[in-house]
Parts: sequence; structure tokens; C-alpha cells
Amino acid sequence: MPDNEFQQRRARLLECFPTLQLDSFLVTHLPNVHYLTGFTGSNAMLLAAPGRDILFTDPRYTIQAAQETTCHVVTVRGPMLPKVVAAIARHKLQMLGLEAAYLPHLTHQFLREKLPLRHEFKLIAGQIEQHRMVKSASELARIERAVATNSKALDAVLKRIRPGLREMDLAAEIDYRSRREGASGPSFETIVASGVRAALPHARPTANPIEPNQLLLIDMGATREGYTSDMTRTLGIGKPSTFWKQTYRAVLESQLAAIEAIRPGVKASEPDRAARQVLEQHGLEKTFTHSTGHGLGLEIHEAPRLGRKEKTKLLEGMVVTVEPGVYLEGKGGIRIEDTVLVTRTGCRILTPTPKEWMVL
Repeated sequence: MPDNEFQQRRARLLECFPTLQLDSFLVTHLPNVHYLTGFTGSNAMLLAAPGRDILFTDPRYTIQAAQETTCHVVTVRGPMLPKVVAAIARHKLQMLGLEAAYLPHLTHQFLREKLPLRHEFKLIAGQIEQHRMVKSASELARIERAVATNSKALDAVLKRIRPGLREMDLAAEIDYRSRREGASGPSFETIVASGVRAALPHARPTANPIEPNQLLLIDMGATREGYTSDMTRTLGIGKPSTFWKQTYRAVLESQLAAIEAIRPGVKASEPDRAARQVLEQHGLEKTFTHSTGHGLGLEIHEAPRLGRKEKTKLLEGMVVTVEPGVYLEGKGGIRIEDTVLVTRTGCRILTPTPKEWMVL
């Protein structure tokens, strides 16, 4: 990603300072640090201020930080916060913004104790995350590569799926194939659920064998170049009942209706409403127990969320998942999920994997 893109992001954050009544911002949430600086290490803080963007990290990342960011890098041996406090005092910064959603109580307490009383702190929620919702061209390219990696990994394992194969072995094979296709790892713990366990939306793979004549739900994501993807497919194994084939069609109809509702300017609640209306027509609305989708990017769950009460308006460049589902306790469940890009005139499905009813 071009260095000037990170500089532009920091500049855009600084443009918000007058409105927020800040002269500096301490960024501690690592995905936000990555977004603003390009640094991908596991330990860092960013002190953003006009004319002085300082990245604090530890000696493990001295070389890496110099390669990844144009910020001034301070390598800290031992606790990082005392060095941050010293920099705030040295540069005479007095109106410090802090990330409300990610600020540990002890960090807040330390800053208050160590900085003079004239310093003011302001807890800011969602400012950087709001900027992250609309993806740049370089981000979209990375997301599309992550999506393609995900789909190629599933294609590679489909021929290995058979009754008797353990859920955890299939999950491990998916993760292996994903890495072979270029992923740095899964975006989340791969979900493989067979038979009645498919009724658990976030089932963890177990040593249970894949059951014949039942459903198999696979929810998988790949992280590539720091960006994530997300996809769910539900397959029939052997000869599932006609009921499941009909239910699958209802879920697919619901998912397509939600996708059809995605376009710039609509509220994030609209795709969710469209999905639920279809399931209601099939008498399945009460079996859909989660929101219709979520944004993704540097994190697998980002804003905006596609849910009942969401008021955020969709914008060109947002990337969301669309994943309605039906879950019947003691019987099984179906979810179909694609990664979708909001375009200037509507949306584009990024996931290339077919989603017609498939029986193995």
C-alpha cells in the first residue's frame, strides 16, 4: 500500500481535531494503528498530533517499523506508557483523545496520574472506525485477493468431503489449503458443523464425524495482506431430505433479496429487513437469530453492521457480508454468506463460489 495513503489517513484524522476539540490522539487499538501507519507488529501505540506522528513499539520491531511506516519510531524497552507520557509533555499537548472502546481502565488511570491537571482527556468512540468503513482502491484489491483465496481453498477440499470425516480434520484441511493459496491464516476459527450441530451459528469443529444424509455447514475466512474475507456455504451430504432442499431455497431467496437491497444511500437496516421479509413468507423468520451481515476489512467484524436498528447509510466502497440463516434446534441449520462491495449504482458480489444447492 502506498506510504502516502497512510499519511492521507492520518491527515484526515487531524482534520477532525478542531471539531473534536483535540490537539492529539493516542491510538492503542492495533487494527487502527495499522490503518493509520502501515505497521503490522503486535505491540504499538500511535501518538498522532499536527506535525508529529510518533509510533511507539518495542525492540522486536525496530527494523520492521522502519520498513513499514513513515512515522517517527520510538523503540521502548519496558513499559510503553511512561515514554508516551514524556512525549505528550515534551510537545506540550494538552487535549488528548483516547479510544473509548479499547482503553483499559489502568491505562486511563496512569495517564491521569502522570500528566499534570491542565491536561484534558476526551474519550472518542468510532472516529477511526468510521473512516475505515469506506475502503480505498488498494484495500479493495487486498480484500478481493483474500476472497479469492477463501474460495480456492474451499474448491480444493470439496472432493475430500465424505461421511465419516471428522469436523476438525476438515477444518484443518481448509486452513492448510487457505495458507497454500496465500493466506497468512484464517480470519477466524473455521466453522465446520454437521447434522444437528449446524443449528449452532458459531459451532466449533469437533471430533464428530460428518453425518450421511445430513447438512454440512462451513463458515471460513482468509486473511491475506492484512485484510479479511468471509464466506459460508451449506452442503448436502448423501441424500438430505426434501425439507432441507426447500429450506435451502428459502434461505437463498432471503440472501438474494438482501443483496438486492444494497446500494448507496440506504440504511444498513434495509438489507436486514429484506432478508427477514422473505423468511417470514416461508414461516422461518423466528429461526433467524442474528443480524444479516457486518463490515469487514482489517478486522473480520467492522462497521457497518446490517441489522434491524442500524441507521448508518451505506456508501460506495463499503464491504459487507450478507449471511441470513435458519437454525432448527435438534435438526440442523443453513447459512449462505457472500462478501459484497457497495458500488456507485448498487453492489457487486465479490465471492465467486457458487451457492446453488449442492449435494456431495
